[in-house]
Amino acid sequence: MARFLLSAMPFTGHINPIRAVASALVARGHDVRVYSGEAFRAPVESTGARLVPWHHAPDFDESDLAATFPRLLGKKGLSQLLINVEEVFINTSAAQVQDLRDEWVREPWDAIAGDDVSIGAALYAEQTGGPWATISITPLNLAGRQGPPAGLGLWPGTNLFTKARDAALRATAPLIARPLVKAIARSEESIGLRPRGLTMEQIAFSRQLIVASGSPLLDFERTDRPDFLHFVGELRMPPPTSVALPAWWRDLEGRRVVHVTQGTQNIDPADLIVPTLEALADRDDLLVVVATGVPEDDELPFPVPSNTRVAGFLPYTELLPLVDVALTNGGWGGTLAMLAHDIPLVIAGGDLDKPEIASRVAWTGAAVNLKTGTPTAAQVAAGLDTVTTDPSYRDAAARVGAQLRLLGGPAQAAELLEQLAQPAHEPTPRSGA
Repeated sequence: MARFLLSAMPFTGHINPIRAVASALVARGHDVRVYSGEAFRAPVESTGARLVPWHHAPDFDESDLAATFPRLLGKKGLSQLLINVEEVFINTSAAQVQDLRDEWVREPWDAIAGDDVSIGAALYAEQTGGPWATISITPLNLAGRQGPPAGLGLWPGTNLFTKARDAALRATAPLIARPLVKAIARSEESIGLRPRGLTMEQIAFSRQLIVASGSPLLDFERTDRPDFLHFVGELRMPPPTSVALPAWWRDLEGRRVVHVTQGTQNIDPADLIVPTLEALADRDDLLVVVATGVPEDDELPFPVPSNTRVAGFLPYTELLPLVDVALTNGGWGGTLAMLAHDIPLVIAGGDLDKPEIASRVAWTGAAVNLKTGTPTAAQVAAGLDTVTTDPSYRDAAARVGAQLRLLGGPAQAAELLEQLAQPAHEPTPRSGA
């Protein structure tokens, strides 16, 4: 039996894939703790793992980030992304390190693994040594020698001009990241590390082991990836033995089902849900199934067309086998789940990592990228018509889905972490750890 400490930023989209890995490790007989927000105690403990809650680090409500981080109030797009990274991920990292130090003193572990924005876990591992892995639960944001920097929503260049563009963007990326480098340096200094002038990507990714959700097809099939990087497909919890289904569930039988979701962040229905319902209101041949993104919030604040059914969260294990096409804001976990069921997509990715996700899926041929997070009803209708009338989208989704299913998922992630924690890699705690 090995002892693992898994760190996940306290967001639903981060905790769920980490829970899947925790569950797989517990099933293999290991002792697992998950460092995350108190709100996730029950979900974590349902896996057999133990929660280590944020204490020195400022625990927060993912649905109201501005209450804890007021600089985020009213921000969207690039400004939201940069402030979100600095305030939520970097500026909390020193306090995360203190929490981890306290937990190590209480009960050591054999290996630590953090999601790809758990800067606290990365700084702790740098300061103390020992086996450390990164579990990439977002589109892989690892710099390399090919293509443009991740996050710009650009496809890799294919000719002299676009390859030169990519090289220029790779060269300027550190300049754009300079404000974040300064924030990281402040966190390093506050915990007693000499500032190294490293970028977010250089800090967050282990050089021992990266366990990455997704697949090579969703990484532009790049050939410049290190040998310690392993794609594992979809990181999803095993399906529950029984689930509560909405009262309208039988309405799906024998119908062509279109699913629409805005995920769990930036869930204003006016962005995607409203134009989708407007576009499909007269399509009696379709049943539109909406997820509001808020647990138990099973209604929208306006009347919906007769061909629409609404729920807060929907059991994807039950729903996705019935879905013909999906419209999504491009949240990574939901996108992977839909592709793993061979569902072609229309993606309206407007902020954070969503434009990058939309670009990657469109590159595979499995999605129409609307290139906006606030499409019009006409744009939604055109995207849906393209995906449903051109069979190449469904064929591409099936190719991506087959690759995702072959990569092993949580079980493969657990096996890789086991190898990392073998006795040859036993950590040697340093003073103060």
